[in-house]
Amino acid sequence: MISRKIVLIGDFATGKTSLIRRFVDNQFSDTYLSTIGVKISKKIIPLEKTTLQGMIWDIEGGTETKPVNKTYLIGAHGAILVADGTRYETLEHIEMYRALLHKNNAKIPLVLVINKCDCLSDEARHAMTEKAKTMYGDGIKNIFLTSAKTGEGVEEMFFAIASEIVGS
Repeated sequence: MISRKIVLIGDFATGKTSLIRRFVDNQFSDTYLSTIGVKISKKIIPLEKTTLQGMIWDIEGGTETKPVNKTYLIGAHGAILVADGTRYETLEHIEMYRALLHKNNAKIPLVLVINKCDCLSDEARHAMTEKAKTMYGDGIKNIFLTSAKTGEGVEEMFFAIASEIVGS
């Protein structure tokens, strides 16, 4: 078994904590609790050729006045960039987080997720996915629609980043 650091990064209130809780504990809460600093969870991720122990870092969301603390990104083996499907501007801000991650490690594997897809119509889901592919498809091969509430896409995104980490 290998242990690797996976960070979730994105604007405040995009659902990073909820995605982790859904994956690690299979739980969801509608109550919003802002992450302060960082919270680390562990989860065993069985892959085809090995087993990965994910050290999953839930990093406090960035705002215009308070950017993400760069020291939390040091030593990350992979990152999940989280946008909120109900707030388009959070998708636009992904480039800022991607650039921040690449300053520390130009080859870090990345996965992009559009969370809260349960709140979107089929048309809006398609539009957000196409916009994400247009904006980030050149550098991020895995883009997922997720819902921490229903669990849609959550396991898939964590398995995708784990596979990219092991493969890289």
